[in-house]
Amino acid sequence: MRFHEMTSGQLRQVDREQTLVVLPIAACEQHGPHMPTGTDTIICGGIAEAVEQRCRDAVLLLPTLWPGASHHHLPWGATVTLELETYTTLLCELLKPLLDDGYRRVLLLNGHGGNIDPMRVALRRLQPDYPQVLLTAASYWSIAEKEIIDRLDGSDKILGHACEAETSLVMHLRPDLVDRSDLEDGTDYLRDMQHGVFICQDMAQRTRRGHTGRPDLASPEKGAAMFDAVVGRVSEVVGELIAMPLPEPRTP
Repeated sequence: MRFHEMTSGQLRQVDREQTLVVLPIAACEQHGPHMPTGTDTIICGGIAEAVEQRCRDAVLLLPTLWPGASHHHLPWGATVTLELETYTTLLCELLKPLLDDGYRRVLLLNGHGGNIDPMRVALRRLQPDYPQVLLTAASYWSIAEKEIIDRLDGSDKILGHACEAETSLVMHLRPDLVDRSDLEDGTDYLRDMQHGVFICQDMAQRTRRGHTGRPDLASPEKGAAMFDAVVGRVSEVVGELIAMPLPEPRTP
């Protein structure tokens, strides 16, 4: 079920307790010299749409939210972003009308690393007013970490930024948007987690060309296999969230 393709009458018939509302959240930002600025939106939106096709009667899919929290990419240019507080408030205000309408299961499906902190804060802000709602959030790569890692050939076994994984996925979904003439090894980037410590630096400080990993090892075949595996794993988790008992308010 796709919210934006349904009438108000059709939406009134949707089961509020056994339907998972999925809001894909992404970004529009620089992705190195070889990838489109809409990379995160293309990938996350594509995964969400494929999951909805597999779980059509149990998922109510909202349109993909293309702006994200991307201030750390601004030094490279080619980036649109929202302030962290604005973005957090935006997530809350997008979900509130649906929660007030009685929906009791929500998943923020994330496709951009910079959205992780604000999406969690947004759910923390909402939870006291909606303790009876299953409020969840996850990045697709955290749900399907193994499915992604198992298909990477490079030593950089992580989904990074315009990396082997993201480049392969866009080669599969939108091959016309990848500049294959400018794929370089970017494994000399500085990691934001070192010795268990988060080090806050922007992407110009962390990367030489605005990307990480091994996009030079990407391929559309790898992207197709990865996409199918990720969609399968996310669909499994959707089923688990729908089967999960709804929270009940408790008084200590």
